[in-house]
Amino acid sequence: MGGNDTLARLAAVIDSRRPEAGGDPATSYVARLFSRGEDAILKKIGEEATEVVLAAKGGQRDRIVAEMADLWFHGLVALSLHGLKPADVLAELERREGLSGLDEFALRKAAQRDAGSP
Repeated sequence: MGGNDTLARLAAVIDSRRPEAGGDPATSYVARLFSRGEDAILKKIGEEATEVVLAAKGGQRDRIVAEMADLWFHGLVALSLHGLKPADVLAELERREGLSGLDEFALRKAAQRDAGSP
């Protein structure tokens, strides 16, 4: 079973915990996150990202995997909050495949300039 399937299944469970889908904050961590709003979800992503950095800095392979799983999970919650799916992110990664990271960065900067963004 592929990672795409795992992400899609997990995203479906997360979507099912949304308040409008009947998620109960009293019985579901994800429903509780949704009930606390976007700032709480984003704060959790920041905390998890920091924990990934600390685990990686310490070279703790098991901790890196565990913390990255937490970060990905909370990223999926943020995607759900905005009506997005893991497939949207995977499509973007596929779009970038074979494109030099430096070239991709230059293209994004040029697009921002053209749109008048800093």
